[in-house]
Amino acid sequence: MLNKLIEHKFKILIAISIVICFGLIRAFEIQLFYDPFLDYFENDYKTLPYPEVNMFKLFCGLFLRYFLNTILSLLLIYILFKDVEIFKFSVFLYLFFFVLLFGMFFIVLNYLPNDNWLLFYVRRFIIQPIFALLFIPAFYYQQQNFKK
Repeated sequence: MLNKLIEHKFKILIAISIVICFGLIRAFEIQLFYDPFLDYFENDYKTLPYPEVNMFKLFCGLFLRYFLNTILSLLLIYILFKDVEIFKFSVFLYLFFFVLLFGMFFIVLNYLPNDNWLLFYVRRFIIQPIFALLFIPAFYYQQQNFKK
């Protein structure tokens, strides 16, 4: 076990660095991104109407955060698996979910003012690296089954 850790020390250091970058994005989210929903969802949002938002700034802030999380996630996936096909598939998935989630976000925001719980969860998938948490175990499982 110790030999495997020593053998993969560079891969482990890069993976830890990427996870630290995820933490830094989260720690400095207020300073880095325009998102009036940060305060909104910290309060009793179930009874409050949506806050006033600048749609362009909101889109830019959410896009930047999704982009940073995507780049870090793709880098982590590549570092862990060193497989170009997994990387390409991951890029496709991130692009697909970008279109799907941003479309859903703005539909819920503009046309479903009483579904703040739905906005909460769609936004959560946009701003957090949840896909990395889902894809990495799935790709690992797939890789292990392929070896058998």
